[in-house]
Amino acid sequence: MPLSRFARRLTAALAFVTLAAGAASAQEPIKLGYAKCAHCTPLTLVPENAKDAKVEAIGFTTGNDVLTALVSKSIDVAQVTYLHYATALDRGFDVVAISGQVSGGSTLLAANDLPVAADDWTALKALIAKHKEDGKPFRVAASRGNAQDIHMRGAFAKQGIDVNKDVTFVNIPNPSDHIQALRRGEVEMICTVEPFGTQILQSKGAKLFTHPYDQPAGKLTNLMVTRSDVIASNPKGVQAVVGGVVAVNEKISADKGLWADVIVKVTGLDRKIAEGAIGNLYPDAPMHRPEAIAIAGMMRDLKYISKDVTAKVEANMDYRFLEAATGKPKTELGY
Repeated sequence: MPLSRFARRLTAALAFVTLAAGAASAQEPIKLGYAKCAHCTPLTLVPENAKDAKVEAIGFTTGNDVLTALVSKSIDVAQVTYLHYATALDRGFDVVAISGQVSGGSTLLAANDLPVAADDWTALKALIAKHKEDGKPFRVAASRGNAQDIHMRGAFAKQGIDVNKDVTFVNIPNPSDHIQALRRGEVEMICTVEPFGTQILQSKGAKLFTHPYDQPAGKLTNLMVTRSDVIASNPKGVQAVVGGVVAVNEKISADKGLWADVIVKVTGLDRKIAEGAIGNLYPDAPMHRPEAIAIAGMMRDLKYISKDVTAKVEANMDYRFLEAATGKPKTELGY
């Protein structure tokens, strides 16, 4: 075969291989990580509701695990919390917020034999003071670094209770372990996440003290974040995830049974627990900029972060994908 013809065929073959590789690369799913809580389980429905790109949903035990996977580039998009977002920025990580997801879900529970009634902060403060006077630690638990932790700390601070001085904080990373800590009498109070809060209440493992939303973070919980390199290399994939989140939120708003189904499927908990948990949750796709800035300020006040990251919190919120998914301007999406 003449060299020129061989060269042409070789060039054509290489071009075909390059195109095929590009097509294969284009088909690679964008990886979405989520934690296994009632808020987060609807994200398992995103792959079937995403358009124009494949999405793979991957479950993790906690939000901290999801954030670690994102910054280590094991996944492309992460469901975390506003707390994780501020913490990541404080540590200098490359994170960009792209949408909200679901909020609420925090429950502050008291041991059954604790002599305080629901929402009676005066009695609780007196009891904590008595424990302190007797040299007996008053133990309060949560999963350090999640939204329930910051909701609890903020609510305590507003009531004049210093979590670092007045009580002993106990970190129980896996929320599914919270019920056993209460049953074994290892803590006096615990702030947990749905559906585990409802599970504990329905099993009479503890009693409700309050939903700790009276603090600057309010009910805000979940936030979808990615990295700037993912936005640059795969904007279509990022758009598919945000569009999927918006579509799923619309579905679970209209069909609470669908939401309960997915909670049961992911957590393995009883359907009655799933249905009870939904009462303390609500779909929340907007990104709440002013509140996110307030959360960052509260976290600094509580010594959870070392720097003032309020400017970064605002600068790293990219509303373009949410605007495209909803057809609304950012001024109607929490900006």
